[in-house]
Amino acid sequence: MSLSGSTTNMSIPRAEPASPDGTEVGSGDPLETALISRVANEIFSETPRSGVRGEVPPTTSPPSAPAAVAGVPGTIPVIPASPINFPLLPSGVPGDSGLAGGYPSASPPTHPPVHPILQSSTTAEPLASPPGTPSGGHNPGSGESYPFGEPRCNGTVFGPRTSTNSEISPEPESPRNANSVLGTASAFEVVSTPDYYFLRGADSLGASTLPGATAPSPGRTLSVLEVEAIRRDFPALHQRVNGKPLIWLDNAATTHKPQQVIDATAEFYRRHNSNIHRAAHTLAARSTELFEAGREKVRQFLGAADSKEIVFVRGTTEAINLVAQSYGRKNIGPGDEIILTAMEHHANIVPWQLLAGQTGAALRVVPLNDRGELVFEEFPKLLGPRTKFVAVTHVSNALGTINPIEEIIALAHARGVPVLVDGAQSTPHLPINVQALDADFFVFSAHKIFGPTGIGALYGKSPLLEAMPPWQGGGHMIRDVTFEKTTYQNAPEKFEAGTPDIAGVVGLGAAIDYLVGVGIPAIAAYEHALLEYAAHALGTVPGLRPIGTAVNKASILSFVIPGVANEKIAKHLDQQGIAVRAGHHCAQPAQRHFGLESTVRPSLAFYNTFAEVDALVNALHQLPKN
Repeated sequence: MSLSGSTTNMSIPRAEPASPDGTEVGSGDPLETALISRVANEIFSETPRSGVRGEVPPTTSPPSAPAAVAGVPGTIPVIPASPINFPLLPSGVPGDSGLAGGYPSASPPTHPPVHPILQSSTTAEPLASPPGTPSGGHNPGSGESYPFGEPRCNGTVFGPRTSTNSEISPEPESPRNANSVLGTASAFEVVSTPDYYFLRGADSLGASTLPGATAPSPGRTLSVLEVEAIRRDFPALHQRVNGKPLIWLDNAATTHKPQQVIDATAEFYRRHNSNIHRAAHTLAARSTELFEAGREKVRQFLGAADSKEIVFVRGTTEAINLVAQSYGRKNIGPGDEIILTAMEHHANIVPWQLLAGQTGAALRVVPLNDRGELVFEEFPKLLGPRTKFVAVTHVSNALGTINPIEEIIALAHARGVPVLVDGAQSTPHLPINVQALDADFFVFSAHKIFGPTGIGALYGKSPLLEAMPPWQGGGHMIRDVTFEKTTYQNAPEKFEAGTPDIAGVVGLGAAIDYLVGVGIPAIAAYEHALLEYAAHALGTVPGLRPIGTAVNKASILSFVIPGVANEKIAKHLDQQGIAVRAGHHCAQPAQRHFGLESTVRPSLAFYNTFAEVDALVNALHQLPKN
């Protein structure tokens, strides 16, 4: 499977590496240079090993059990797919499988977590030892393995660890560089050419129209993602919870905000605050310009053809409700069918149930297999003459599964059926290009991509939006009002009744600037390596059962440990400063497919580190069993 999307990876000027006292690094004596060269040659001369850590070979399914499909019994007909079995994952894997809980087995760590952030500076000092590490520390050139295996991605070996402490300072170690999201701290560097499934075929998609963006050439190495420098941009990460440094692994619920987003939002209220449009004063002009500039940034971020195809809403949930109540009420009637999948978030189930109840339509559901992937061959069987709409998540918030969106859209369009893509969980992790996907509607929330809460966007193809009626009435969305008749603005304004969240749009624009500055393909590559490392590491936890082991997945690591309540696990981790979510994650049909009501869900972002994964796994090894 290949993921379509824009291939934005803007290049940003990088400052020369500097030491903590501000002096330049890299101009040392010849002996130091010779030592560095020798160590580098030894590292880079190693032949990359093949294979992908954390991949799980298919296992034999146990006897199947029926699984309920989302619906409201007695009110909305839910038509099942053609008869298939809904297998439930076992709580363990047969002992001869070589797996522990579904992940590759490995011996538990015998030493405190080591910080495997990877080195890009020209110094070769030994890795600083975390508190409690035996004397001698860990030398990047010593050949010592990582606690849970060497980080890699599809056979790509990554460079040596940098010197760092395992503790997170309550305050950033050095002032943030306000002019660049990249600084001079340690970096994660790819040292051989990878083949990332999420970038295959990217060249054919064309570059984003963002200034300076270029499409990567075939096999281009995604080089430096300076994680430690990036972390200094996120003030919320530099605090203690229960006396421990905060480790934020609840990114699928919401992400933290870089200082650039906080500053942009505060600056709007400080200097530019005004309502937008149709005012003659200077602040209204400023506010309008910032608001519409935010719309243009979203257009470019999604690869839309026109900024008029971008509608601002409160978030993904409101966007889906807008489409259901506007497009759906106009075009879907009694006996018509809406196709969903069994892994949808409630926000992409309930609005369609409401619409079905209002119109007499029915829901049809694409089932899952025992890895948490769509049983894709069932999808064309569900498409029929009564199918009027398809709504599908791009990335599952509960399982991490990346769905074959291009194929789904192509099959639906072959029958003239429009498709809405829920991009809430894909936009933080993958390049997106709605024109390349040919999506009819695409929705996402700002707070999932390091922006403010309460703001999001709906993309819709212009002909569809123009034909849709308003779904709310009020100011701003009108052209003329009398007591006899109201005429409306064109899209997008006709869907934006009332005063919008102007500061939220400004913050969303700043978040997009930040992501594009780092480079979304680079983010995807780093997170993929982090995900594989974490999946392998979690396999060392006795009894841990992973939930969602799709071949193609994003940064979700849901699991259960049979016999230990999920809430107890989450509270134990919280006492260690580790934030994860325990619950149904607003995806109860997906949970129940696996015979569960809830899971523990660590979820990763590009500011997370290998050391934080080590801390998570070590905390799980210390979990009280009674």
